[in-house]
Amino acid sequence: MNRRNFLRTGSLAGITLSAFGLGACAATPTATAAPETSTKENKGETTSATTATTDPTDFQLNEVTVQELQRKMQSGELTSKAITQLYLDRIQAVDKSGPKINSVIEVNPDAIQIAEAMDQERKAGKVRGPLHGIPVMVKDNVDTHDKMSTSAGALALADNKANKDAFIVRQLRAAGAVIIGKTNLSEWANFRSTNSSSGWSGRGGQTKNAYVLDRTPCGSSSGSGVAVSANLCAVAVGTETNGSIVCPAAVSGVVGFKPTVGLVSRSGIIPISHTQDTAGPIARTVTDAAILMGVLAGVDPNDAVTKESTGKAHTDYTQFLDANALQGKRIGVEKSFLEGHVAIDALLRQALEQLKSKGATIVEVEAMKSIRDVSRDSFKVLQYEFKDGVNKYLATANAPVKTLKDVIEYNKRNEKTSMPFFKQEILEMSDKLGDLNTKEYKDAVKKQVSGSRAAIDKLMKDNQLDAIAGPTYGPGWCIDLVNGDSFTGYGMSTPAAISGYPHVTVPLGQVQGLPVGISFFAGAYSEPKLFGIAYAYEQISKHRTAPKFLKTTNPS
Repeated sequence: MNRRNFLRTGSLAGITLSAFGLGACAATPTATAAPETSTKENKGETTSATTATTDPTDFQLNEVTVQELQRKMQSGELTSKAITQLYLDRIQAVDKSGPKINSVIEVNPDAIQIAEAMDQERKAGKVRGPLHGIPVMVKDNVDTHDKMSTSAGALALADNKANKDAFIVRQLRAAGAVIIGKTNLSEWANFRSTNSSSGWSGRGGQTKNAYVLDRTPCGSSSGSGVAVSANLCAVAVGTETNGSIVCPAAVSGVVGFKPTVGLVSRSGIIPISHTQDTAGPIARTVTDAAILMGVLAGVDPNDAVTKESTGKAHTDYTQFLDANALQGKRIGVEKSFLEGHVAIDALLRQALEQLKSKGATIVEVEAMKSIRDVSRDSFKVLQYEFKDGVNKYLATANAPVKTLKDVIEYNKRNEKTSMPFFKQEILEMSDKLGDLNTKEYKDAVKKQVSGSRAAIDKLMKDNQLDAIAGPTYGPGWCIDLVNGDSFTGYGMSTPAAISGYPHVTVPLGQVQGLPVGISFFAGAYSEPKLFGIAYAYEQISKHRTAPKFLKTTNPS
């Protein structure tokens, strides 16, 4: 998530296009280089010096979909227990050893037991739904009432065992999903420092991009994006305030869907902003994302905003997946992103031609410009809401810290371990603010929410648009624990984020081995339409490819 740009530009919409450095990255303090040479298991072949030990094509479940897993269990070819064990072995081979991508912060010690229970139910003739027996990862800011902690990556919350499941976790369990583990993230969902490195947390360390190990996984749902891309699970849950699902999905070459705020409950999730926060699916295909969305969506009495989704949510979003969904659609393309980087420009223009070939009309628009003024106070809104939400969460948490101030003091006392690379300016700035009755906050949030929605609605109405598109973000930049993130231009997340509107990213292609995504967003509760558009584009583009764990983009 590009929260550091709030301070650097004064506006979320003010991201400038920059030249993308795609040479080798300088070593970082925690960079663990992949082996110079390695031997493929049981083959006696020497791999390239630029690849890590594990060959992703050797994995039995490589690129398998949820539906394929269901067919294997239905036929008796595999059980949920066997599938879960294969993924656990994969985590050990790829995440904890081999290339050590470090996307999983904790494995569920009860995963096999849960899988066995799902197998027994299937044997007895009970199948709860499309996620029955399917291994799912959950981001480590989502409460799970089990033996795993919920920490947001922070050492201060390392032993925080949740008193109950988050609403979406209850939904997953009820659907028969096997929660196999929790994924690493940018600590405090990237709301700690202006110089943070996406995918780094005090508890989990630095997550790496599975395509090129010295490149960022983006964030804050870094581990969820990488775990799905590296085939460590079938699907994963991420959370987003601004870009935290779609950015890691895009740079990991997978599908990420940020739903309308209100479609998915936030209760039991360590918060930043009740105005913008939402959980959502990360998957290798649009179909798998649609399956997961149908399980996550639902009205939660403990999250009032979900009541707005009554009559608008669906339990089956796969019904909207239509290869001909682009026929007659009008897609706005962000004009300022048509000329930014020659390689991405070429990929985008190819995508636009593909969209037109399936019946879509392309209209150039200026969505980023239309929300620039109303987004200027976005960072301030997040700071106020972060302080309020975190204080409420910590008040009942099983952790030694009970307030944001306690967290700040904990980090100061444990600076060598909690803050070895970057500090906590955002935590400190947020804690100095007043409560949500402050006039500054009330004025800012009203301007932001109503202004952004009015601007987007008007843009879509004036141009008769079904969705707005553009490159999600640039390719992954070098991991840099000294200077922090250096976002490489573009950035389609802000309009949908500050308005609370839905946003999906789908693989657009690659730039020198680094994935980039194409975004589609639209008005409130337009998930059915966006799923249709994303699926239709996916079927004609087919840009998803499994990562190969390259050591660097420059082998020389």
